[in-house]
Amino acid sequence: MSKAMQIERKMWSKHYTYDEWMEAQGIPIHKGYYIEDLRTLQLGWWEERQCNSAFIQLVGQEGVTSARVTEIPPAKTLPPVKFALDEIIYVVEGRGLTTIWSGEKRPKKSFEWQKHSMFLIPHNYVHRLSNMQGDKPVRLLHYSYMPLTLSGVRDPNFIFGNSYEGPDIQNEMDFYSEAKMVQQNTLDNSWGRRAFWYGNFFPDMRAWDKLDANVRRGAGGRSVYMQFPDSEMTCHMSVFDARLYKKAHRHGPGRVIVIPVGEGYSILWEEGKEKVAVPWHEASCFVPPNRWFHQHFNVGGEPARYLALHPPMQFHGHAEKVEDRAKDQIEYVNEDPWVRRKFEDELAKRGLTSLMPEQAYKDPNFEWSKGMGKQ
Repeated sequence: MSKAMQIERKMWSKHYTYDEWMEAQGIPIHKGYYIEDLRTLQLGWWEERQCNSAFIQLVGQEGVTSARVTEIPPAKTLPPVKFALDEIIYVVEGRGLTTIWSGEKRPKKSFEWQKHSMFLIPHNYVHRLSNMQGDKPVRLLHYSYMPLTLSGVRDPNFIFGNSYEGPDIQNEMDFYSEAKMVQQNTLDNSWGRRAFWYGNFFPDMRAWDKLDANVRRGAGGRSVYMQFPDSEMTCHMSVFDARLYKKAHRHGPGRVIVIPVGEGYSILWEEGKEKVAVPWHEASCFVPPNRWFHQHFNVGGEPARYLALHPPMQFHGHAEKVEDRAKDQIEYVNEDPWVRRKFEDELAKRGLTSLMPEQAYKDPNFEWSKGMGKQ
């Protein structure tokens, strides 16, 4: 462990080993409730990685999940990195190539990606990232469970450059083919879903249209849940139409949300306390803090999408029993009237009016039909 990290631990400290490592890298660390635009986020030179980069540690993320932005200069390739953990990468801007390998006897695997692609770098593999554009930089958002791992082992050398080589990944040669739908034999009674999308490569989250109705959250929303091979990492993306908003809900910490497309805002609040408004558009990023209610509003002229990168299942924070989950969601009929007034005021600033059905505010059993809210 470096001298910079040999810090005396204090009882009940919430300054984690990951924080010590992060601060020792000498690049910007962005905190607060949200990042307005990952495309213009201030970065700094990271000598070890030979690129400009910055860490993101928003309220509700600390000690659980890691996020950072990497920029690759035009026509450049970054030095290879071996990382012991799975890492999700979302392409904020640009077009490029990733090459992965493990050991001398296994063949290298390369695949191309573009803006709004999402893919997983598997644990214990070496990866190398290249910018295929000659005139523009690439920006990538990285997401992993590194803080939890460092709290356990307290040694970054365990995570980076470890000589251990894991077993082969099943079907490695088609590891980065487009994701496929997996149909479950029985209905998940907790969430009412029979299918999810399984794979390591999602070519364009802005255009991904393989969505199912998500009636629980209102606003006529549609969602897709995604799982990666040989990994406990998961995520989901939700889409909802213009001039509508979803029901308030809450869950555990560490869930990083990035916006592929749309214009709107979210409200975050701890029960009984002041609300925080978070504006968003393409490439915005935010994290709902642990057990804080949050609610998403589309004030633009087109459907909005948000991609949620999930923390470990242990931190999902949902009630175990379906009947208890009412405590984790606020129905429209029970919400603070201020919520509706603010939404209508925000639309009026843009010369628009709400498409929320009046009946949704009166009937707790109101059901959204397909296409409701569209004009």
